[in-house]
Amino acid sequence: MPTYDVAVDPAAENNSHALMLRLVGPDKRVLDVGCATGYLGAALLERGCRVSGVEFDPVAAARATEILDEVLVADLEAVDLVDHFGPGVFDVVVFGDVLEHLRDPGSLLRQARKLLDVGGYVVISVPNVAHGSLRLALAQGSWRYTDRGLLDATHVHFFTRSTFLQMLSDAGLAATELMPTTVDALDTEVQVDVDGLPDGLLAWVRAQPDADVYQFVARAVPDDAEHAVASLRSALAASQEALAASREALALSQSALAEARRSLTSATAERERSEAERIRARDELVALRSTRILRATAGPRRVYSRLRARTSR
Repeated sequence: MPTYDVAVDPAAENNSHALMLRLVGPDKRVLDVGCATGYLGAALLERGCRVSGVEFDPVAAARATEILDEVLVADLEAVDLVDHFGPGVFDVVVFGDVLEHLRDPGSLLRQARKLLDVGGYVVISVPNVAHGSLRLALAQGSWRYTDRGLLDATHVHFFTRSTFLQMLSDAGLAATELMPTTVDALDTEVQVDVDGLPDGLLAWVRAQPDADVYQFVARAVPDDAEHAVASLRSALAASQEALAASREALALSQSALAEARRSLTSATAERERSEAERIRARDELVALRSTRILRATAGPRRVYSRLRARTSR
């Protein structure tokens, strides 16, 4: 059995692990089913979560034990998770690329539903068997298992969008969010003889719904009245918090606006005072210049007056 161990980048785009981290959220009590070496749980711990795990491979589980709060080594096809952990003890149960490895994934989902506290949910990722690469390969009569990817040799269940949602519904769950990771039909690990494809087939396949969807990543809640009410209460509380934050921001904006108006009024008054001072200084300067001119021309004006007087005789 291969050991699944990858680096998780919370900021990655178009990545199922990053999407699952966002759907789980911070500060949750999490059960990571099929936790492998604990790589996803480690990223959840960094977000303030408390994480327990379940893993079939004892070697991988031993590594996960060094990271997670608790790791149960068990066969997911036979274990009773509710008996081990107790009912209603988790906020989130995570199935990251796990359900496709099980003969009866619905049974495990029904257990997960009982593990959830009120307001809890499951976060799941599964591969999409209707991906364009598989459609093209099948058109050429090819179905080759690989160590990883859409045709992982350990897959025993295959999902499309509709069969995935139906499985959730049959387990008493309802998807509240469903997001894809996407890869082009010719960019996966599935081998396709492009030159051997009939004309137009590649374009037709690329145009089909979900043909570029590599994985579906979902958040699902128990489909019952108790959890529906709890979800509504949670949504209402979040809305009230957002409203309170908006009101606080509005109050701060109004305060800033009032302060800006006061500053504008003060600046206008100061400008008017400065303008009055400038006019007064200008008038004083004009008056001063006039006085100096009169004084400077007093002698010539007296001489001129005398000359005019003599001339007029």
